[in-house]
Amino acid sequence: MTYDLDQPPPTPNLRGHVTVRPTPEDLLDSLGADFLLHALNCVRQFGSFHIALSGGSTPMPFYKALMVDPNFRGMPWDRTHLWIVDERRVPEDDERSNFGHIRDILVDHSDIPRANVHPVRAQDDDADVRYERELVASLAARGAGLDRLDFVLLGMGNDGHTASLFPRSPAVTERRRLVRINAGPAVTPPERVTMTFPVINAARFIAVLVTGESKRGTLARVAKAADAVEDLPILGVVPLGGTAPGAGVLRWYLDTAACPPVEA
Repeated sequence: MTYDLDQPPPTPNLRGHVTVRPTPEDLLDSLGADFLLHALNCVRQFGSFHIALSGGSTPMPFYKALMVDPNFRGMPWDRTHLWIVDERRVPEDDERSNFGHIRDILVDHSDIPRANVHPVRAQDDDADVRYERELVASLAARGAGLDRLDFVLLGMGNDGHTASLFPRSPAVTERRRLVRINAGPAVTPPERVTMTFPVINAARFIAVLVTGESKRGTLARVAKAADAVEDLPILGVVPLGGTAPGAGVLRWYLDTAACPPVEA
C-alpha cells in the first residue's frame, strides 16, 4: 500500500498525541524540536533534565542528529542525566549492548558529565535492584514533587513490546518495582534488565518512535485497543495523572509508512 505524499497522511486513533511525518528524517526533526524544548524547560524549572533512552536501530539516527545537527547545539547536556530504558545482560562492549551504542554516539561526543551517565550494570546478579536504587536516589535529590523522569524515549516491536516488556513476560505485569530483570521463554534472548510501567508512566513526557511499514499491522492493533496489555505491552504506556495539571504527556512519532489506513 502506498500513500499520496501530497495529501495529509493518515493519523491513527491512538491514546495521546500523534505526530505523523512523511519520512523518518522529517519525523526526527519534529522529535528533536520537542526534545530540545522540553530539555530547556526542565532545566529552567528544575535545574536538570533526566532522560531515559532506548536502544535498537530506530532511534540511532536521532541520537546521531543530536550530535551533528546545528539545530540541537543548544541542548543542555551539562545539566542532563542519562538513563537507559532497558539493557541486555551483556558486557558494555558487546555489540548487543544498548548503552554501548548510546555511549559511542552521545556520551563520547557531548559535554554530559560522566557522573550524570547511568549505565545498567547488567551482568550483576542484583542489576535491577541496584539500578532502581540509583534511579530513586538521583531523582529524590531533586526535591519533593520533582522525583520523576522528564523524558522517556520508547520504541515498539512488531510483537507490540516496548522497553524489554515482552508479551506474556514476567515484568510486563509489574506494578510496584521500577526496574526488573526480565527472563524466561517469552523474552527474546539474552535476559534483560528493564524499566517497568510504574516508572515509565510517571514520566513528564513519553515519546514513542515508530517507523516503517513492518509496524503498520501492530499499530492497527494498538488503535483498536482490544488486546490485553499482557498480549500487547505497548498498551500499558498510560501516563499518570490523566488531564490534571502536571500530568504526563504521551506523544507518538510516526512516519507515513508505519500508519495503518484509517477506518471510516
